[in-house]
Amino acid sequence: MPRSIPSSRPTLAARLAAVVVLCVSGATAAGVAWADAADAHITPPKDTPYPGTLQLAVDASNTAQGIFRVHEVIPVRGGKLTLLYPKWIPGNHSPTGPIDMIAGLTLHANGKRLEWQRDEYDVYAFRVDVPRDASRLDVDFEYLSGRGPTQRTQMTDAMLSLEWNDVSLYPAGHYSRDITFAPSVTLPHGWQLGTALETLSQSGDTTTFNPVTYNTLVDSPMYAGLFFKRVDLDPGAAVPVHLDIVADAPKYLEMTPQQLQVHRNLVTQAYKLFGSHHYNHYDFLYSLSDQLSGNGLEHHRSSEDGTRAGYFTDWDKTAPGRDLLAHEFTHSWNGKFRRPADLWTPNFNVPMGDSLLWVYEGQTQYWGYVLTARSGMWSDQQFRDALALVAATYDRNRPGFEWRTIEDTTNDPTAARREPIPYRSWQMGEEYYSAGQLMWLEADAKIRALTGDRQSLDTFARQFFGVDNGSFVTKTYTFDDVAAALNGVVKYDWADFLHQRLNAHEPPMSGIEASGWKLVYNDQESAFQKQFDSGASFRHLMSYAFSIGLTLAKNAVIDDVRWNSPAFKAGVSPGATLVAVNGLDYSPEVMTDALKGAEHDQAPIRLLLKYQGEYKTVAVDYHGGMQYPHLVRLSGTPNYLDEIIAAKK
Repeated sequence: MPRSIPSSRPTLAARLAAVVVLCVSGATAAGVAWADAADAHITPPKDTPYPGTLQLAVDASNTAQGIFRVHEVIPVRGGKLTLLYPKWIPGNHSPTGPIDMIAGLTLHANGKRLEWQRDEYDVYAFRVDVPRDASRLDVDFEYLSGRGPTQRTQMTDAMLSLEWNDVSLYPAGHYSRDITFAPSVTLPHGWQLGTALETLSQSGDTTTFNPVTYNTLVDSPMYAGLFFKRVDLDPGAAVPVHLDIVADAPKYLEMTPQQLQVHRNLVTQAYKLFGSHHYNHYDFLYSLSDQLSGNGLEHHRSSEDGTRAGYFTDWDKTAPGRDLLAHEFTHSWNGKFRRPADLWTPNFNVPMGDSLLWVYEGQTQYWGYVLTARSGMWSDQQFRDALALVAATYDRNRPGFEWRTIEDTTNDPTAARREPIPYRSWQMGEEYYSAGQLMWLEADAKIRALTGDRQSLDTFARQFFGVDNGSFVTKTYTFDDVAAALNGVVKYDWADFLHQRLNAHEPPMSGIEASGWKLVYNDQESAFQKQFDSGASFRHLMSYAFSIGLTLAKNAVIDDVRWNSPAFKAGVSPGATLVAVNGLDYSPEVMTDALKGAEHDQAPIRLLLKYQGEYKTVAVDYHGGMQYPHLVRLSGTPNYLDEIIAAKK
């Protein structure tokens, strides 16, 4: 079925004007020298229009086998042509384009098959000699989505996610904003879709979208499913915001009036924070699934989001995952509209620079938590418990700060490609997210203290991200721009403040006490952490990280061992399965009893481990009991934290 068009949809003239604006989006960052492609034979991108419109037809109807069939028609002239498959994917911050997932690539011109040759130095580039008399090149290939348990799932029998960079090739030598695509998709019969693209026509199960520039196409993914629901999150607004939901079954689409209201509050509170928007409509693409889930990727006019099927139906158990929508929505301002200068690239095969991810992701992580609380998606207590878990991670579970810094971890998307690592606590990984969040909490408290609580980081957000209301044109920034904007809120040596924290060999913990609270530990697990440990958030289980030093997955496989923790010193290794504790089959309850009992018993805790088919017992000398983090008020200090999360009127 076609995507529904609400009555508040802009007129045809307004939509055409928006397309024109999107065609020129992506401002050139002055002073940034773009690296050449790996092979000098590949024509570097120039800001010149590619002649003609590329047709892109994707058949996504074979969900049973997870196959996307692609047909492209590319206007060409005779001569040598290089086609590129997107390599540096926005939001991934790394060269992770899934080139290994395409197969069956064939090229035709004038009814004859043309042989292509992959570039000898760049596997993302394909060369072809186009006949002189050819005016079009027909390109066919398959994109084979992951099917195994360790692969990324993009298709199930009930839903799919389509990212256009996965299913397209584009000509080298041009900025992505100078190449126009006319995309279409064929879905299984009866499925509905959500996307930021706008529908041009519908024929049977095929939807054709309005032509857009390639950078806009890549920035406009699609979710589709058999069980679909569209929810208006800003009723009556001239600029619509929708929640486009696909689910494993119809029952998961149902939400209560209270649940609907807090999601609407998210939009309201974001507008109060930033005082602007930079889209003509916005779509949260949301999968509620136990097969296609755990995803989150930002875009300018939409976001890809996914949580467990029971997000609404098990509302009392899903608090740890509720900050996802706020985080990705914030990215429309921070990361897409305002973007670090070294992250803006002219096409998707020029390397990105990640030096400012502590703003792009770190401050987004900060606002994601804050907006989740301001909207009512978290209670005040849930926010504090969530923040306590973050703070405890850096208080006790990141000894890697001895040798690394927040700033150095901005290299992780390229260095580690977000692959699993054996010792996260020591190696560290993308700490600019949550350590960055703590740094921005300290900055918020500092602004409030310096101005007598008259200004805050909200002021910075409005002045820095809220500029040029309604503009789609990317506005880049540098470190100096960030420091200058902070000085525009209140005079202080912000450059030194940021450098000290970004380059320190200790985590930025001062923000908790500066905001009027203190991190403490006791043997009482918060309700929020119980949900976290149950896997509601798709994140690691942290039950024993702050005590014995273990992080366990649900199947009792040891996910991480804190470096130099009691478990580490006993010889416990990641990858082993915890079979038994003190002679009893492992369960969370058995481990809890053992940790509590060891407080009053000098005998070590005996862990039976299985690794690579062998069993061994290790003795862990730990007697500190259960250690769960909490925040408690510091009496006699300003309570900035409660002010920060209070809903704005």
